[in-house]
Parts: sequence; structure tokens; C-alpha cells
Amino acid sequence: VGSKPNVGETVLYKLLYFIDFNFYEKYEEQLIGATYIKNHHGPTPKEFIKVVAEMEGKELVKVKENYFQYPQTKYLPLRKSDLTQFKAHEKEMIDDVLNNLSNMNASEISEYSHNDVPWKTTEDGEVIEYESVFYRTLPYSVRNYSEDDI
Repeated sequence: VGSKPNVGETVLYKLLYFIDFNFYEKYEEQLIGATYIKNHHGPTPKEFIKVVAEMEGKELVKVKENYFQYPQTKYLPLRKSDLTQFKAHEKEMIDDVLNNLSNMNASEISEYSHNDVPWKTTEDGEVIEYESVFYRTLPYSVRNYSEDDI
């Protein structure tokens, strides 16, 4: 989705967050396993900058441009993705998040993330705990809880 005009760094951060936290809620294990920090604009993956620095020029290119009047940083791949490393349920979760949220712009997805329980219950600048997904409300919850789970 990096080539979509609305997807810059902020949108990408939130997509990664929802992929990881939705997966954790549904399967009780991390998919990406990043450490997310609560900042003003929403969840931010702490390791992102380091990973991008390692990939830049070899596997992706960093492009700075404007999206309407706002500055935007995009990350465009220099190679085709290898999806063979993903299990079917992992790919399904990624596709689900991308299909549902990747059309939002930065302010829309940031606002959306601000109503998710993990973000709401974390202090500014602190690590967002994965376990907090089990307290999510609709429309954020992705797991079907039975009475046996309660």
C-alpha cells in the first residue's frame, strides 16, 4: 500500500500497529513484535527507524513529498515482496487490516487509533502493552469471545 497517495509514514505506523495488535488479540502472539510508543499522533513502532535505515537504498527508497499541503515521508520497495514466509492466518490478518484501514489519511487513521483501548490506557511516551487488547471495545475488537472466555 506504500504507493497509495495517502500512505506515508504516519499511516504506515498505524497500519503496523493494527496488524500487530489485532493479531495479538486474535491469536495471543505477536506477528511483527514491534514495541509501540504512545505519542501525540498515535502508536509509533519504536524499531521502525532502525529497520528502515538498514533497508534504505537496498530494499526500499525513502521519498519526501507533500500530500496536499502536508509533508509526507513514503517508503517504496525496490524489490518484490516475498510472501512465502507468512502463514495463511498471518497473511489474512495483514490483508484484513490493509483492506479496512489503508484508505484513511494520516489524520483519519490517527484519530481512529486514539479510540483504541491500548492507546487510550497508556500514558504519553510510554510503551503500549499488548495485553491491553483484551479490553478492546467495538469496533476495534477482532476476536469472537464466547462465554467460556469470560
